[in-house]
Amino acid sequence: MSSPSKTPFSSLQAELSFSKYQGLGNDFLILDGRAASDPNFVFGLTPELVVELCDRRFGVGGDGVILALPPNNGGELRMRIFNADGTEPEMCGNGIRCLARFLADRDGDGPGRTWQIDTLAGRIVPELLPDGTIRVDMGAPFLEPAEVPTTLETSSAGLPQGELEVDGESFAVAAAGMGNPHAVIPVPLVEEIDLERFGALLEVHPAFPAKTNVHFVQVLAPDHLVMRVWERGAGPTLACGTGACATLVACHSLGLCERRARLDLPGGPLQIHWDAASGKVFMDGPAEHVFDAVIPDPRAVAEARSQSAAAAPAAAIPSSAPVAVPEIDCATVCTNGCIRPDNCPSAEARARVAALLSGSSLDDLVTLATNTLESRTRARFERDTGLGS
Repeated sequence: MSSPSKTPFSSLQAELSFSKYQGLGNDFLILDGRAASDPNFVFGLTPELVVELCDRRFGVGGDGVILALPPNNGGELRMRIFNADGTEPEMCGNGIRCLARFLADRDGDGPGRTWQIDTLAGRIVPELLPDGTIRVDMGAPFLEPAEVPTTLETSSAGLPQGELEVDGESFAVAAAGMGNPHAVIPVPLVEEIDLERFGALLEVHPAFPAKTNVHFVQVLAPDHLVMRVWERGAGPTLACGTGACATLVACHSLGLCERRARLDLPGGPLQIHWDAASGKVFMDGPAEHVFDAVIPDPRAVAEARSQSAAAAPAAAIPSSAPVAVPEIDCATVCTNGCIRPDNCPSAEARARVAALLSGSSLDDLVTLATNTLESRTRARFERDTGLGS
């Protein structure tokens, strides 16, 4: 992954409007390009710019960028998705749920709406359910080694299996494809797995020529699994929809779970059903809007900065010019002590008061105060009644 640019988004070609959505904490920036006439339109995105956008410190932050584009294979629209490292995977289950929720919000669609979406993994059909969640027809899993792809050989369970060794540790791995490759590894306790260590190594294992997503899974009950995700091109993520589907397929094929189960991911649960009649896998889960935003045209930003810099010297005060010292109301700002002891504006007055107090007796001070009060009262009376004129 390349390091973030010192001038983020400087390679943008124009202003960029996007919406951010998340599904179980798996978050994406979604751009609507359905009206584009150019079949190769990608908003000027490059792998480097995707990395900048997805950077959580120097950019917007996200697990990927999703483009809604005109169809090219008979569907209603086409989805392209880019991982946080700038690579383009075939499909993403959480991503397509987020895209469906985005389309419903953007177009005002209600429950029952379905979308025929073309992806690199084929036609995917999400549906908006009455409770606001999204059900996705993920199609049938790929269980032939060449389709995953993997060099693992098909076992008696009907899917690719084998022992893989990384960093001195051996793992019993089952593989399944959901348009993208997945390695599924049943373990006694998922929390004891060093995901950062083994996920990264298994992702690039030679047994998976296109790399792979890696999932460690623990069976709590035949209808309840818990898993952790290492996503190809993104690292540890809170959820992976295609991974949850592949995990249920693999675990059912190995006799570890039923065809319908709840899969708990770090970001929350998904309901997965591998339908025996159709052979298709269905995924039910949430997708939520986070925010909408605009990244301004970098040329406009550069021009504004240039104008600001040009105007700054004219407004600056020369270092040799005298600086006016603002008056201070000591009655209000100095209640907790003098804030300018070296140049106090009331120092002279306070010195005269101190001299008066030190040179007068108490009787003299009382007489002075009485005379002053009488004089001020008489002056106010004459002013208000007009008798002194």
